[in-house]
Formats: sequence, C-alpha cells, structure tokens
Amino acid sequence: MPTPQETLLAPDARPHVIADCEDLVDREVADMSGVTGTAVRLAYKTVRTFDAGHIPAMIESILPSVAEALQPYWTNFTAGFPGGGDFGDFGGYLAGREDEVAEALLAITDSRRRASSRATIVKAYNTVRGSAAKHVKAALPALGALVQKYMGA
Repeated sequence: MPTPQETLLAPDARPHVIADCEDLVDREVADMSGVTGTAVRLAYKTVRTFDAGHIPAMIESILPSVAEALQPYWTNFTAGFPGGGDFGDFGGYLAGREDEVAEALLAITDSRRRASSRATIVKAYNTVRGSAAKHVKAALPALGALVQKYMGA
C-alpha cells in the first residue's frame, strides 16, 4: 500500500489535495464561534488580505511535513485491517488520538513561525496559537476523511 507521502504528493493528486485542504481550512475557520472564533477569523482574514495566495502556498509548503507526520498514524490504522477491504474511518482514528496528532501537526506550523520573517503573518499566528490545539483537534475527522479519500481506502 502506498504511503501518504507517495499518494498525497503525487503530481496528479497534489493540486487537488491542496485545493481540498484549503476548502477544509476555510470551512473550519468559518464554523468557529465565540471570542476565540472571532480572533481566528480575524487572523485568517488578515492573512488573506495581506497575501491572498498565502494559505494555498502554505498548504503546499507544509503538505510534505503533514503527510510525513500522518504516516505513522496511517500505518497503524491500516495495520488493523489486514488484507484491505473496508478500512473504517481514519478521521475517527485520528480523533481518538487527538492530543498527540494535534501536537504533531502544530509542531510543523510552530517551526514555520519560528523561521518566518513576515511580521504580520507571525503576529496573526501568535494571536491564535494558544487555542490552536482545540481547533486542530476539531478538524481531525475532516482531515482524516480527506487523507482517506486520496489513499483510496
């Protein structure tokens, strides 16, 4: 069975994966509510206004790291289904390990923040980082479904 890196980064799939990830981020941000949701939506709008192509470019640049971070979870998930067949729900699998998966994914964006020289982007990220784990955890079922769609499982 191919790895998430091989599948999600394949030249024919990659542009579709990026577009689907951008749609996922747009939906997750739009669905946020309360004070934190307002802060996230404002930060997201700031990023979109400052650089309209930043979100898809960021998704494209972190996609290899995300695929790599998800690899051990995919391997363990599919190991539970020897011989293939109905693989179940990868999103539910990720959600069942939400703390460790969220931290693995946030380590990627934290690293990017540390390396960024774009003060506006860094400030926007810093504004929402404290509550980011909660939001990443909420998005895990949708992220898992997106990965599973491309993995063909």
